[in-house]
Amino acid sequence: MSGFARYVAIGDSQTEGLYDRDADGSLIGFADRLAARLDTLHPGLQYANLAVRGRRIADVLEDQVPRALAMRPDLITVCIGMNDVTRLGRSFGVALADLETLYATLAASGATVVTTMFPDVAQTVPVGRVLAGRVRRINDTIQAAAHRHGFRLVDLFHAESMREPDTWSADRVHGSTKGHRLFAAAAAEALGLPGSDHGWAAANPAAEQPSPRTRAASQAAWTRNMLVPHLWGQLRGVSGGRGLAPRRPELAPVGG
Repeated sequence: MSGFARYVAIGDSQTEGLYDRDADGSLIGFADRLAARLDTLHPGLQYANLAVRGRRIADVLEDQVPRALAMRPDLITVCIGMNDVTRLGRSFGVALADLETLYATLAASGATVVTTMFPDVAQTVPVGRVLAGRVRRINDTIQAAAHRHGFRLVDLFHAESMREPDTWSADRVHGSTKGHRLFAAAAAEALGLPGSDHGWAAANPAAEQPSPRTRAASQAAWTRNMLVPHLWGQLRGVSGGRGLAPRRPELAPVGG
């Protein structure tokens, strides 16, 4: 595999790196971890991360995609859509059409594109069964587009590791540090990087499963502390990323 020269990551909070921090509190995330691995293999990689929490498919299509393509990347990672899956209302079909347009635009650039199917939220989130239909629809769209355009596809939906509680942060939607390491390993496998394999998807046989009582208490706390504020924010039209800028808005050395 030849090395990449310019890598741009686009998306929302997952790509921004929420809940994955280094010793000084700075965000890391799977995209940073993937960039570091690529730079180790082929030093000199230029890397930008345009992702911002709260962004939906339309936001990425209108803002991040043009900025990313202006940098002439030869590698793009895109993980986007969960904020559309969880959004109240009937605009989901429009979001899926926007996703098709987004993918077609990236494909026309000639860059290598890595995209990601979402995990089975019915296994991790208390209201996951309510969202399961939308997750299936967006995953079908992602998978079909990846095959049509020749993208590298990460399948989180069928990975046993994605069902383990410690893969996720307290909100059960964003990856923990362990989760981001697994996401980066999955992208490395999709790219066929030396030393990569499918081990990231395997379940940890030593992982402890919570008792029914612990699970019930955890679900109640999640509903109170995570779901209710999220729905209230949607009703008020408040985005978690309002006013935030990308943390790596320009191409720069990975360690820069």
